[in-house]
Amino acid sequence: MAFAYISGMETQPASALATPRIPSNLEEEIARLKAEMNAVILAHYYQEDDLQDIADYIGDSLELARRAAETDADVIVFCGVKFMAEGAKILNPTKKVLLPDLRAGCSLEISCPPQQFKAFREAHPEHIAITYINCSAEIKALSDIIVTSSNAEAILAQLPKDQKIIFAPDKFLGGYLNKKTGRDMLLWDGSCMVHERFSEQELIKLKVAHPAAHVIAHPECPEGLLTHAHHVGSTSSLLKFTEDRPGESFIVLTESGILHQMQKRSPGSQFHLVPSALDGGACVSCNTCPFMKLNTMEKLYLCMRDQTPELELAPELIVAAKKPLDRMLEMSKNIAPTAIRQTISN
Repeated sequence: MAFAYISGMETQPASALATPRIPSNLEEEIARLKAEMNAVILAHYYQEDDLQDIADYIGDSLELARRAAETDADVIVFCGVKFMAEGAKILNPTKKVLLPDLRAGCSLEISCPPQQFKAFREAHPEHIAITYINCSAEIKALSDIIVTSSNAEAILAQLPKDQKIIFAPDKFLGGYLNKKTGRDMLLWDGSCMVHERFSEQELIKLKVAHPAAHVIAHPECPEGLLTHAHHVGSTSSLLKFTEDRPGESFIVLTESGILHQMQKRSPGSQFHLVPSALDGGACVSCNTCPFMKLNTMEKLYLCMRDQTPELELAPELIVAAKKPLDRMLEMSKNIAPTAIRQTISN
């Protein structure tokens, strides 16, 4: 299997390593570059507030994949993590795809090395592989259907109940889906570094302090946390739940970036982030994804100005990885779109 090659990482001369000049009017410059390049900016809900505000579309993994597949822009600038940019390239092999920081990885992607997953599949030949979108292009190429937390349950409902399934890489999302659907999927042992370390003890403290608050959780959380939740769902689902209840109180079990859209769309509401457990104590800053937060406005400007780093994939890898992504999009047609489209004024 051919592996991805990412341009823009070549050795630079000493003169190129000097601190780049950043204009004071970043928003205007980004808008100018976007028009010149005929680019579209896509941002995930977990990105920094200013990146969400300047994006053309904000959404979860399913919605951003849909927008990437449908865009008529010449350049896709992805404010997210590497597997998301790879997905955009797979769905648009002839378009240029830029990622502000190439180090923006994912702990779930890291937890599922391609060679080990290939061996796991070969050890269970009677199983199909339903794979969470938080994985590398190589893992997608080894999969039968890709899913997100928004569409996984709906896609599983379209498969025979006796179909044997491997679910990778998130064991907590897989366990949640097993419980919801009554299936017995074989789970890969991976997890999200943010969602797995929320502190149940701190959650209980918040529940006592805010007895009227709704506990809302992403299904990447461990089961022990999900048992406390009044609502479990994808980022789009959590956002909709709060939007439908303006002025109420919420205890939030997902990455902190989602609060920006919750506060905008549920005015007057109170949001309480659950601290993470760290060495027996509580860590409020640990409920942010360090990979998502690598992207900044300055890096966005530079990647658009220089049109690098550009994400490139081998043609044979694109062909193999596109099949399960296309199946996901086809099987998700009945799921209503939820992406936020913005009109950016300068």
